[in-house]
Amino acid sequence: MKNKLSIVLSLSITLSTTSCATIFTGTQDPIAFTSNPEGAKVFHKGIEKCTTPCTTKIPRGLGKQMVTFEKEGFEKKEVKLTKTFNAVTLLNIILGGAIGVGIDAATGSLTKYSPKKYDVELQAKP
Repeated sequence: MKNKLSIVLSLSITLSTTSCATIFTGTQDPIAFTSNPEGAKVFHKGIEKCTTPCTTKIPRGLGKQMVTFEKEGFEKKEVKLTKTFNAVTLLNIILGGAIGVGIDAATGSLTKYSPKKYDVELQAKP
């Protein structure tokens, strides 16, 4: 009986920790944006997210993530958001959660944005 309880408990813990990065860190990161001059609209995938200075949540993804700054009278500026490996994903590897690693990959939680603040200098149109 004690042995069965140990197996059930171990299995429950292992299953509950799959997709650790997704569960513990979510699928979005708050990113702060500033611009000179202020008042630029920040777009991600064509959707207006905020107006500088601002902080907004940007979904993580495995592909290249770009934001665009737009302000009337100034050149549009595209900025690539950089990412680093999300170390929480290692819990899946250590605990044998291959399914969890797959979930983290599908949700973009294998990575996280770094830095979490972007300062942009806009150039006036000629």
